Amino acid sequence: MQPDPIYDLKDGAEFPPSTISPFHNRVIIRNDPSIFLADKEHGENEDEDGPSEPRDEGNDQEESNKEEDDEEYYSPLSNMPISRAEIDQLHMYPLMMRRVTQQTGKGKIARMYSLVVVGNGNGLVGYGESKDEEVPRATDKAYIEAVRNMDYVDRFEQRTIWTEMQGKLGATQIILRPRPVGFGLHCNPNIHQVLKAAGIKDISAKVWGSRNPLNVIKLLFRMLHAGNAPLAMGNGIGGGGRKLDKGSGVRGKQEIERERGRKLVNLRTW
Repeated sequence: MQPDPIYDLKDGAEFPPSTISPFHNRVIIRNDPSIFLADKEHGENEDEDGPSEPRDEGNDQEESNKEEDDEEYYSPLSNMPISRAEIDQLHMYPLMMRRVTQQTGKGKIARMYSLVVVGNGNGLVGYGESKDEEVPRATDKAYIEAVRNMDYVDRFEQRTIWTEMQGKLGATQIILRPRPVGFGLHCNPNIHQVLKAAGIKDISAKVWGSRNPLNVIKLLFRMLHAGNAPLAMGNGIGGGGRKLDKGSGVRGKQEIERERGRKLVNLRTW
């Protein structure tokens, strides 16, 4: 193996035995600030080893023009974590679009805020938020953020949730209840769009308190996506602290099997 001048950089300090500790100690510090100096020296050595290739001014001009075009238009298909075929199968629902203003010392700065929900209709759903001076650019940025935030929702028979769930965010409270085949989506319009993107077909929901669309959407995703806030987590080290026990949390097949002590068998014959 060849030693790397950057990753193998280290600095050590020796501590002999003293009245505080009767042991001899050695501390090794890696990635200290001198790593940048080593990187610079490494680059200079490469320049000395061989001459650099001549650069084509025409190519430089083309690259600069491409960069200017990219700045003028923000493509939603750039830097995507999924393929183009998967992107074409996604459903996008722009749920919120409003004008926001930021007050600064030089005056007010107005931009457009966009919230977009993206899903494949088969358990994968996510939402994204973004701001920009123009509506299309704000929507494209929110779309990219939603695709990156997508996660799977645990569904019963690929059509509804497993058990009744409830949650609270601020002054907004939501109760989700599973329903039989053919019941449909009887719920708030914003909840309807999110569940439709997630592929949930039979459910009823009730929104209590504030019906602010932003709180409703964020609370719904906290309830559908696992890993947001474990119940009664306290301060994490066994002590006091705020108990996050407002609601039943996300309960899927594994949680129900663990609670009942037996495995669930699918009785569907198709």
